[in-house]
Amino acid sequence: MTDDTGLIEHALGNIPRRSEGYSTDDNARALWLVSEWQRLLADDPATTEEPVQLVRLSEIYLSFLEYAQQPDGHFHNNFAYDRSLEAEQPSDDCLGRALWSCAVASLTQPHPDSRFAAAMLFQKAFQAADTMNHSRGIAYVLSSASLLLARSNELSGIPEFQNFIRQEAPERVQSFEAKLLALFEQNSDTDWRWFEHAMTYGNGVLPWALFQSFQVTGNSDALLIANESLDFLIEKMTMADGLIHPIGNQGWCTRKQCSRWDQQPLEVMKLALAAEQAARLLSDPEKYLGILEKCRDWFYGANDLHASVADATDGGGRDGLEQQGVNQNQGAESTIAYLMTELICARTVKGKGEPVEKHGLTL
Repeated sequence: MTDDTGLIEHALGNIPRRSEGYSTDDNARALWLVSEWQRLLADDPATTEEPVQLVRLSEIYLSFLEYAQQPDGHFHNNFAYDRSLEAEQPSDDCLGRALWSCAVASLTQPHPDSRFAAAMLFQKAFQAADTMNHSRGIAYVLSSASLLLARSNELSGIPEFQNFIRQEAPERVQSFEAKLLALFEQNSDTDWRWFEHAMTYGNGVLPWALFQSFQVTGNSDALLIANESLDFLIEKMTMADGLIHPIGNQGWCTRKQCSRWDQQPLEVMKLALAAEQAARLLSDPEKYLGILEKCRDWFYGANDLHASVADATDGGGRDGLEQQGVNQNQGAESTIAYLMTELICARTVKGKGEPVEKHGLTL
């Protein structure tokens, strides 16, 4: 799916659809994924050689983001196969995803020049987030600023960037945490513990961001709302059978109904992301570790269709569950969602000192 330009957005089966071009969304997600894998491997005593392929992929995705970044710091999202820009309006979500991936890369890339490049992309983009209004973009910016502030000591190799984060990030963390808490206050009640009037896409990033900011601000309200909203999301994504049932994009989830179909792997990965943080920060980690395991199992058939959404032989992830069957296409977003869920499980289980091997995929 990746060529010398970047990660191609869509696939027919497992064959890249070049006619569909590229997106910054997917290349940012891919940079995040390979950066996290490199960190996981670097922490593994069994790793004796540099993961050359992952390093090369990181360079491609960083280069794509550099090409996509506009003079005002925003990132153009959609590109044709010939690298020409497609017409669009600036996206808060795209900016937020790019900021998060650059934040992770600035901390985890093995080569100092790559860390520097990611840091400079982040610094240029950070100011563009001032006018952000959409909740998921806000969540990504809050998470990225919280991560860099919490780990700013690790940025000593880029002193200009380290100073920038220490000066600029605290105010952004405070204000964006307040924005998410205000959204929850405005839209929730006794029976609806959520930030918006409907649960739509990528829901897990909202509690995840508050778990991240709590580790910097120590705001007990942030931890409480992260906990309550995640538990509410889990309630909506599980049933009596104990399986994960992602909120479908064929109607989403409102106070009156929850859509069952057109389930997207992205929803499962975002739930796993939030559950990982909950397991680290809350008093009942086993509950959330169990959710994390169920998220992984969803890809291997513990789902509504009892069908595999993952291809463990080549690392591909299929594009979701529809009422008539599994969508066999293996696009970028779905493949990354599968691999990121595996990564989250790998680092969580390894942290407990247990072996990581399941479903034929060895990590």
